[in-house]
Amino acid sequence: MSDLSATMEAKDDWPLALGETDPFPLVSPPSAAPIDHRRLRFTRSRGTRPILPVLPSTSPLLRWLASRFAPGEATLWVGPSRAVETLLEFVYAGNALARGRISLLEGANRFHPYRIGERGRALGTDPTEVLARIRLARAFTAYQLVALVDAWAAEARRAHPTLLVAHELPALFFTEEVPPEERGPLLRHVAETLALLAREVPVPLLLTLDGGFDRFPGLRDVGPRLFDLVTFTPHVEALRLRAYRDDARLTLVPRRSGQHGIDEFVSDPGKEVIAWDARPRPTVKPSKSG
Repeated sequence: MSDLSATMEAKDDWPLALGETDPFPLVSPPSAAPIDHRRLRFTRSRGTRPILPVLPSTSPLLRWLASRFAPGEATLWVGPSRAVETLLEFVYAGNALARGRISLLEGANRFHPYRIGERGRALGTDPTEVLARIRLARAFTAYQLVALVDAWAAEARRAHPTLLVAHELPALFFTEEVPPEERGPLLRHVAETLALLAREVPVPLLLTLDGGFDRFPGLRDVGPRLFDLVTFTPHVEALRLRAYRDDARLTLVPRRSGQHGIDEFVSDPGKEVIAWDARPRPTVKPSKSG
């Protein structure tokens, strides 16, 4: 990918530069309380048919994300929607490169086809092809979403997707039209239905959640088996990702205004900045003799 560069600083901690069109820097503090990962039980499943391209030429971001999924199990992304949705767009575009098919249940009515198409174009894929590989179901009320999630398993069996995505399902339940006494039981039913879906349709399931588990009653107790949990934590001019399964970490940073090449990425001359797949090269031009 042309707008990504990387700095090798520490094992399992790779800062990546995103292009100027991405909504960074993220300066708002995380809204969710820290997650007690000791209460989470991860499954032992390993390996799956790649839902994202994993060739050597693939961007490091997609390679990092690709290892976070397993068939029949859930991967949970927790963090501010603004950050999560940007990474989702890369997943949608990468899925098209891998010739995959996505079944998407949209709970917050935030699906941006033009932006997703541009992600695909940046990866060398036709935008129409990216969108054609996403089957979208969206709800406008919490009660519509309950009906949709109940029918999702049947739809997924017909469409044969390679990835299921449930984006921000609790959002519609925190409105005035849903009485507080109904919110918990309805979301618990949604969590149970997701668990059934993961068992019946053995492909990876990606859940996104803006906030902690308190916003999704029942997810921890009766929801689908959890393969990995990735948290998104904003910092000043950076976004840090942490995968709790193996404690792998990734830092995303913005390419500053006016930067054109990777040599301008880091101002500290003591750090070498290289294209991820480039061969090693000297950082100082050799002096000419005679």
